[in-house]
Amino acid sequence: MTTYRAECHTPDNLDTDRRLQGLGGSHPHVWWYGIDTIIRMIDGGNDIFYTMVDGKVALIEVATHPVSKRRYLKTVRDSYPYNNLLYLPHCP
Repeated sequence: MTTYRAECHTPDNLDTDRRLQGLGGSHPHVWWYGIDTIIRMIDGGNDIFYTMVDGKVALIEVATHPVSKRRYLKTVRDSYPYNNLLYLPHCP
């Protein structure tokens, strides 16, 4: 099993459901994956993605948009708002 720490995001390309385009990080190596690849990796059950902000960890999970039915990524809900994916800096 591989664990990836998301440290940056690539914002949406103005599609109607405003879905992120991808995430990147440097653990366990320098990486960037598009959202559909990450969803497949999580669904496969062998990869875990998370954020860590101010020492607080939030797992990333797959959800389904209620209107468009497109799948997207979000952090598991907790009381710390700054580990949300949109608070991560933009990937270079």
